[in-house]
Amino acid sequence: MTTMRLALAQINATVGDLDGNVDKIIAFIERGKLVQADLILFPELVVTGYPPEDLLLKPSFLAASRAAVTRIADACIGVTAVVGYVDVDGDVYNAAAVMHNGGIRGTYRKQYLPTYSVFDEDRYFRAGCENPLFALAGTVFGVSICEDIWYPNGPAQDQANRGAQLLANISASPYHAGKLGARERMLSTRAADNVAFVAFCNLVGGQDELVFDGGSAIFDERGELIARGAQFEEDLVIADINPESVFRQRLHDPRQRKQVLTTKDQIVLPAGEVSDTRTALVEGAGIRPSLSHLEEIYRALVVGTRDYVHKNGFRKVAIGLSGGVDSALVACIAADALGPKNVTGVAMPSRYSADYSETDAAKLAHNLGINFLIIPIEQVFQSYLGTLSAVFAGTEPNVAEENLQARARGNILMALSNKFGWIILTTGNKSEMSVGYATLYGDMAGGFAVIKDVPKVLVYELADWRNTSGDDLVIPERIITRPPTAELRPDQKDSDSLPPYEVLDPILRAYVEDDQSLPEITEQGGDRKLVERVIGMVDRTEYKRRQAPPGVRITIRAFGKDRRLPITSKFHDQ
Repeated sequence: MTTMRLALAQINATVGDLDGNVDKIIAFIERGKLVQADLILFPELVVTGYPPEDLLLKPSFLAASRAAVTRIADACIGVTAVVGYVDVDGDVYNAAAVMHNGGIRGTYRKQYLPTYSVFDEDRYFRAGCENPLFALAGTVFGVSICEDIWYPNGPAQDQANRGAQLLANISASPYHAGKLGARERMLSTRAADNVAFVAFCNLVGGQDELVFDGGSAIFDERGELIARGAQFEEDLVIADINPESVFRQRLHDPRQRKQVLTTKDQIVLPAGEVSDTRTALVEGAGIRPSLSHLEEIYRALVVGTRDYVHKNGFRKVAIGLSGGVDSALVACIAADALGPKNVTGVAMPSRYSADYSETDAAKLAHNLGINFLIIPIEQVFQSYLGTLSAVFAGTEPNVAEENLQARARGNILMALSNKFGWIILTTGNKSEMSVGYATLYGDMAGGFAVIKDVPKVLVYELADWRNTSGDDLVIPERIITRPPTAELRPDQKDSDSLPPYEVLDPILRAYVEDDQSLPEITEQGGDRKLVERVIGMVDRTEYKRRQAPPGVRITIRAFGKDRRLPITSKFHDQ
């Protein structure tokens, strides 16, 4: 019985780091050789990193990318690899190179170019139109790229109808909560409908706002999952597949006989002799467990933070620790992502700060093992008030005085950033960012917004999960149980300005993520005046969100690449 040993190399590529990406690809090719793989798949655009965006408009970048591909092909001796790269041939294509015995033996060009959500591939690429087949180690396989396999009548179906026993898809599939399950259901359906093995090799790691979760997978001809890679970490996933099982199953499934076939030659890739003593599967074999809902989100935030910090040349971060749950969660994520010694928490109490806020912040820092500074802002606040006293004379104190405190804190954090080379992690959540409950050049000042796409209710759930995932409660209980407050005026609570988050978050989800209208939301039981008020806050603060730092995307609709509304607009939902 002839089998093919298949390896999926889900690696963490960095956009623009051509040499680093190539070195990593070649290292995984060598690992594939050690486990005697016949075919190794690499993710979509792994040579350039994904998404390369307007780097693709630079001819020098395209030329350097092509040279990098040649280096990889030279390393493919004794093994076949499918590698995602940028193909330039009169135009630019998102492509996969099939490399064998030191050269590129065939190319597949992506046919379905996504231009929705976070994608903008029509801006850069021309769509391909051909579906070459390849024969290796007794197995006929076709190649497709990411979006192509999401279409039931797409390239994979054509390849299977023409005899492909393996449908190999290389991908850069961005993460959002619940994506793994939805993706695996689709892949299982493609395998069962086409009576073929489906191999899905996904990118892993963070790139600006995006996180790629890995979870590469192999399904058999019945749609059964037979191998899965780890989520949020590099992995080499391995399985032996038997093409004869596809033939036997197709004898009992007449659906493909109804299809009109196109006749195209297969590209035969001569394989070396398969040893009778080929080692049994050990490394990378089997089904790695999927993560729970909260652990999955938390891991995405950790990976997104780690890669944003490290890939942009930073090593240390600072966080304003208020004694509240948002900054506590961000501190936990940062410590887990970067190591406690690389994180500094900064408490900046004012006259309105409760004594226990500083105490709780200090206890949190101690529990996490991070550095901790106390820098009171009262003197700075008094100086601001004195400077503005003549201009503010005759007016009642309002949000202007409150925000002076937030801006003093922002200035202090940015001074620490300039002095010590730390990147500042902001602590605002999605609920606050949605309605503008944040201070420009104050608590919004920083380099990366870790929980920018995490609604407030989910912040509490993640904080509880983090506390129960280890041996000790790292977040002091009072931080989680106290009513949320900005502490910018006496006895202030978030509920003074906003509806309870249990009420607010579902409205925001309906309006921001699902694009539901005012009547649609109220029909589901929302109070019309309240919903109208919330929608008004969301619409009025678009200009603020445009000035916020990037943050990790974990929902189906994040602010930034996902949601592109005009700042200047007279349309309001009625």
